[in-house]
Order: sequence, then structure tokens, then C-alpha cells
Amino acid sequence: MTGAQAILKFLGHQGIEAVFGYPGGAIMPLYDALLDSPIRHYLCRHEQGAAFAAIGQARSTNSVGVCVATSGPGATNLLTSLADAKLDSVPLVVITGQVARPAMGTDAFQEVDVLGLSLSISKHSMQVLDGKDLLPSLERAFFIAQDGRPGPVLVDIPKDILLSEVSFPALKPVQPNTTTSADADLIAKANQLLAQAKRPLAYVGGGVGMAEAVPQLRDFITTNSLPTVSTLKGLGAADADHPLYLGMLGMHGLPAANLAVQECDLLIAIGARLDDRVTGKLDEFAPHAKLLHLDIDPAEIHKRRQADVAILGDLQAILPQLQGPASAAWCHHIAQRKAAKAYNYSQADDAENIHAPTLLHYLSEQTKREAIVSCDVGQHQMWVAQHMTFADPTRHLSSGGLGTMGFGLPAAIGAQVAHPDKAVIAVCGDGSFMMNVQELATLRRYGLPVKILVLDNQRLGMVKQWQELFHQERYSETDLSDNPPFSRLAQAFDIAAEEISEPSQVQEAVARMLAHQGPYLLHVRLDANANVWPIVPPNTANHQMWEQPQ
Repeated sequence: MTGAQAILKFLGHQGIEAVFGYPGGAIMPLYDALLDSPIRHYLCRHEQGAAFAAIGQARSTNSVGVCVATSGPGATNLLTSLADAKLDSVPLVVITGQVARPAMGTDAFQEVDVLGLSLSISKHSMQVLDGKDLLPSLERAFFIAQDGRPGPVLVDIPKDILLSEVSFPALKPVQPNTTTSADADLIAKANQLLAQAKRPLAYVGGGVGMAEAVPQLRDFITTNSLPTVSTLKGLGAADADHPLYLGMLGMHGLPAANLAVQECDLLIAIGARLDDRVTGKLDEFAPHAKLLHLDIDPAEIHKRRQADVAILGDLQAILPQLQGPASAAWCHHIAQRKAAKAYNYSQADDAENIHAPTLLHYLSEQTKREAIVSCDVGQHQMWVAQHMTFADPTRHLSSGGLGTMGFGLPAAIGAQVAHPDKAVIAVCGDGSFMMNVQELATLRRYGLPVKILVLDNQRLGMVKQWQELFHQERYSETDLSDNPPFSRLAQAFDIAAEEISEPSQVQEAVARMLAHQGPYLLHVRLDANANVWPIVPPNTANHQMWEQPQ
């Protein structure tokens, strides 16, 4: 069989049922082989969209996503998505075509050194220069993408290898290593910290969901009556109904969450990396707390703060071995603070303007937290994190580390492909939506029932907010008042749509959107002056956050 046929057969052995991509000259042999393959290909309208769709599939399933692209511009168009997957630890295998080996190094048509370009933004990159190395390289790519801390792997394959004859040995599905149990002495030290703590706090990151350790985390929190906060990527891991769950912490964290971190005497970082958006001014973050750090990646231990005890390993194995109940007084204090700082949606009502937090809170209630919500980046992303709750981390897809505008719609496409029977909603800002708007054609082509909620304040809202608060209201290039009418734009793609601008329209419009059988776009006009609260100003401790002005 040809190299192209062998690749598709290999993907089938790995359980891959769908790939996302865009054809071109160097990858054409693979597309020819697809005609005879059971693997479904989803033609996206931009390679970045294809890679984001693969990320959406991977993140909503905790499995490897696959995308393909041709050489040159096809490969370079993937790079932003590759970086996004690297920073958010997404298992992704990216297959790019390359010019034929005899033409390499000659500045041939559409020749780019994608291997070199990808080195710093992938977990691993490789180039296949011999047909006998093709399948071993793919095996290695799948292994590396899943092993330990997940991440994207790029495999660059010259066109002549795709056309050459290769043998296909007997293969088994690639499995990552089984992580050994944690050191017993470290477990004992961790339990000693827990026993001594009077004000412990669980700080939950995205690593919990990636480790599929949600049941173990929830048992750990419940058994020990632990107040809990979450990062953006950790949302959905802790039970949102737990009386001591406080929501997201950090720059736009909820007040009760940020204040609890500043008061705790033991911070238990679970699959979290203490990134700058969480800590604020680092030397004033959790100033009274010892740090117990649990993670799979040794590079994260002691990176930004020295841990008092650090345990490397599988969270599924570690968490059941830890015990140390929080004191009743601390739990009572946390519960009181949570009640005092709870968001009052009724008081937030505005007779003239649709209030995004209220709308998103209502949407969360209507979907019973089971919908998969894919976010773009900006103010709406933070409103989703603050005001929607999720049954599981795989229900909340958001570009965290890279903060990539244009992520929401294509990631929702990948999630919908992976979960044809689930409700999938893309929450987009007007600025972000325009960055991959071409993927409306992908929705139409495949009839994917993704629901798109475009929150339109005719601004680059987050940049505008910073210009307002920290740059003396000197607004520069954040006015998007020349946006198209998004509902009519969707209708041009034969996608049902409507536009609303008044609070009284919200409930019926949301009901129509959710009830519609196919793709649907709901264009919501917002007040351009609305901001995200609270906010932690630059170089400021989290307890000095600015809460919503009265």
C-alpha cells in the first residue's frame, strides 16, 4: 500500500473516526486515499479552523484529535492552533504534507520549514525522510501526544513518501505509559500539612480533567469539606453545587474565591500551574499559605513558587491517599463569605440593555449544565466563566494559555462532530467571531446543529475596558461599529438566525435557539459600555480587585 493509505489505516487502528483539514498539492495523495477510507474527513474553510476543530474534538473527549494540511501556507496557517494546543496541553497529531524530498532545500513551490517553525510551539515535531520510518513516526506521535502532560505533535511528510509503497506491520492501539504511584513519604508529608492546616483551600486546574480524575477530586473535596476555587481550564472539575465551591479565581475571579485564596493557610494546587492570570502580584498571592502542589509535569513544580510539598504523578492515584478535613470554623466563614458575595442577577437587570451575565446564567440553567460550551476570547469569555456552570471539564472549551480569538466556532464544530447528540454552543464576541467566520460554511456543508451566540458590543471589549481603566480612556482601534448584521450574514449561509436587543426578548429567543434542529445564530446586541467585574489591576494582589462600581 502507499504511504497515504498506510496513514489512514494506522489512524483507523488508533480509533480515529474523523479528521479535519484542507487539501493542497503536497497532501493530495492522502486526500486521494480518503476516497477509499472509512475515516470521515471534515473540510474546514481555513487550516486554522481545521486545527481548532481537532482541538475541540480532543478537549471534549479527552482523546487525540487529528488534523491535516498541505505544505507552505497550509502548514503555516496551522501554527497558531498548534501553539494554542501546546499552551493548553491538548493531545493533537498534526499531519502536514511537504514538497518531495528531491525538491527540499531548493525553495520549491510552497516549501516552508514547518519543522523548524513548529519546534517551540509543539510538544514534539518530526519529519519523515524514509518510508520505513512513516508508521513508527506516527506511533511515536500518538504516544508523545498522550503520555504524561498531553500536547500537540507535528509530523511533516514529503509528498513522494505519501506516494511510495510501504509495508504495514501488525499494530496495536498506542497507549501512554501508566504512571507509577506517588512516593509514600511524600504522601505522608502532604497528609501532615493537611492535618496541621486550619484554613486549607483546594485550587483546581485543567490537569484534573485531562487526568480524568474528576471523581477522585470530588471525593477528596467532599470527604475533607474543602473550600475550592478553580482556574479557567479547571471549570467543571469540582461540583458547582458543593456549598464550599467558590468558582473561578484570578484576574476576573469571583470575589469570594480571590479572598479565600488570600486568607488560606494551605493552598492545595491540583493540576494547576500558578499562571500569572491566576496569581496577580505573585509575591502577594496566598501570602499566609504553605503550598502543596500535585501535578504530572515536573517542569511546573517550583516554577513560579516554591512548593512546601510537591507530588508528581497520576491524580487518580494521589488524591484518594490524601486526607485532612478543614475546620468547621473555616467552612462556616467561607459559606458566609460566599453568600455575601453572591451575584444578584435580579439587581443587575437593565430595562434598556441586555445584561450578558444574566443571559449566560439563564442559558446555563436552561441547558442544565450539560451543553458543551465553546468560547472565543474576550469579555464574553470571562462572563461565561463567571456565570455559567458545567457538569464536567469536557463541557467547557476555552482558549486559556494563548487566548486565541477565533477559537470558539471551529472548536464547537469539532465538539459537535465528536458528540452528535449533545447540545453544542459557541459563545462568540463580535471581534472574535469575524476571525473564523468562514466556518459557517462548514456548519452548512455538514448540517452540524451548533448554536452560535454572538454577543455584540461593537467593540474589542476587553481591550476597550483596559483602555478605559488603565489608559485614561484613550480609545485606540477598538471600535467595531462597522460590524455586519450577523443574523443576515448567517442567513446568507442558509443558517437560521435572529437578532435581539431588548431584555424582554431574551428568554423566548434562547428557547427558539435551543429548540432549533439545525445550526442557529442568535445575534445579541449589548451595551458598549459594559465591563467585566471584578478585575485585578496590573501588578496588584488579588484581594485588591476592583468590584463592580455601584
